[in-house]
Amino acid sequence: MNFKPTEEIKQFLSNIAGPMGIEVVDVETKSDALTVFIETEAGVDLDTCEKFHNAIMDPIDELDPSFGAPYTLNVSSPGLDRPFKTPRDFERNLGKEVEVKLYAPLKGKKFLEGVLTAFDEHSVTLDIGGKEEKINKTKIAKINKAIKFE
Repeated sequence: MNFKPTEEIKQFLSNIAGPMGIEVVDVETKSDALTVFIETEAGVDLDTCEKFHNAIMDPIDELDPSFGAPYTLNVSSPGLDRPFKTPRDFERNLGKEVEVKLYAPLKGKKFLEGVLTAFDEHSVTLDIGGKEEKINKTKIAKINKAIKFE
């Protein structure tokens, strides 16, 4: 199925989400489904997804993201372990523990955990046990929030 560019859909939905205190973090199109991933400062629960779904049902049909073809609209949380994609993802996690999976070992390790202390368009800096480690983003396979179960 053909959909409009995801960036166009995301921008359109962000105009609705902003006043609701919701951030559209990603839009995905697969087969005949359009999935919108949202985030809020307090996290995302089923009620938040339902509220946003109801708020965008009519406006998104006016946008006609599928060029008139029927599609399924889903609204979801991006999940706890979603990879950081945007500068906003990195900003939101400054000072927090993150997990980094590398394409190739760095000092003998392909998996690192530390506190995200800085980032720019080319690199991230982690505090790993009191030592700063600057890592080029091209070496990172995935970076996400560290998930701790207590």
